[in-house]
Amino acid sequence: MYNHNMPRVSVLMPCYNVRETVVETLQSLVSQSERDIEIVAVDDGSEDDTLQVLENWSQKDRRINVISRGHEGVIPTLNHGLTVCKAEYIARMDADDLAQEERLALQAQYLDDHPEIALVSSLVSGFPKEAVGKGFQIYLNWLNSLLTEEDIHREIFIESPVVHPSVMYRKSVIEDLGGYQDYGWPEDYDLWMRMYINGNRFAKIPQVLVQWREHEKRLTRTDDRYSMVNMLRLKAHYLMHGPLIDRDAIILWGAGSIGGRVGKLLKEAGFPVDAYIDVDPKRIGSTRHGHTIYAADDVPSLWSAHKTPVILAAVGVRGARQLIRNQLVEMGFQEGVDWWAVA
Repeated sequence: MYNHNMPRVSVLMPCYNVRETVVETLQSLVSQSERDIEIVAVDDGSEDDTLQVLENWSQKDRRINVISRGHEGVIPTLNHGLTVCKAEYIARMDADDLAQEERLALQAQYLDDHPEIALVSSLVSGFPKEAVGKGFQIYLNWLNSLLTEEDIHREIFIESPVVHPSVMYRKSVIEDLGGYQDYGWPEDYDLWMRMYINGNRFAKIPQVLVQWREHEKRLTRTDDRYSMVNMLRLKAHYLMHGPLIDRDAIILWGAGSIGGRVGKLLKEAGFPVDAYIDVDPKRIGSTRHGHTIYAADDVPSLWSAHKTPVILAAVGVRGARQLIRNQLVEMGFQEGVDWWAVA
């Protein structure tokens, strides 16, 4: 029987002008095999009739708790919803995505069985099929290749390693970290970074439990927080609070536009790059931000000249990351220990 006092799972779903998609989303949630849930739908001052749609559904299913607020944006909306959620397990959901029927049951059981895990995600698929372009599919393929905690940690500085509406986490962990925070970059990626730095553990169920809707109005396409500049700001910030701590030298592989921006951000924050690496003969021997650009073959000697160096790979050209990875592996460097890819 449904327990009003403490549901097994709280679904946290911010809503803003989503009347065209929220019905499908709600249908996927009320049809979950895990029945002992609450759906906390927080309307962020929608200008269409989203609120009316939510209230109509709440009258049909008492598990739906509708919260109406003035428009403040997604971060205040998420934090307010978090305080309303009653369960220890919080499943995030966006009001335009779809959850597979067994999603909540499988993720809650996983957290039950693995008390050391703070957050469990899943594989995701993009829909509708005709809207999923090449770039989006490449990102999905990369996401779905990160199956273990080791995979996630190794590549966490490349992009967000889990999709926000695919996660279930322990409410107490997120509260201890101060909830969602606004630094002008993506609030979800920021949260994963803080969890990573804090030593919280991640997991991923290796099956598709969420369908992620691709459309032109998705925040990752329209919100400036997801711009390349702000994503690089986020990465530089957490590099300084993690992999760069106690390093006596930074070797940055990539003297092009991406590497140059990363180097500039680090220098401004007091973490100057000691040497740049590039494969372009026209760049090798010149300087970037006052530091010499070396060839890839120079990496071992540059490394051995310091006690605790680190290598960052920041090349935006598609396919370059794997080429760099292959070269560094051949040189004996361990990804996620000696070096990190940041692009």
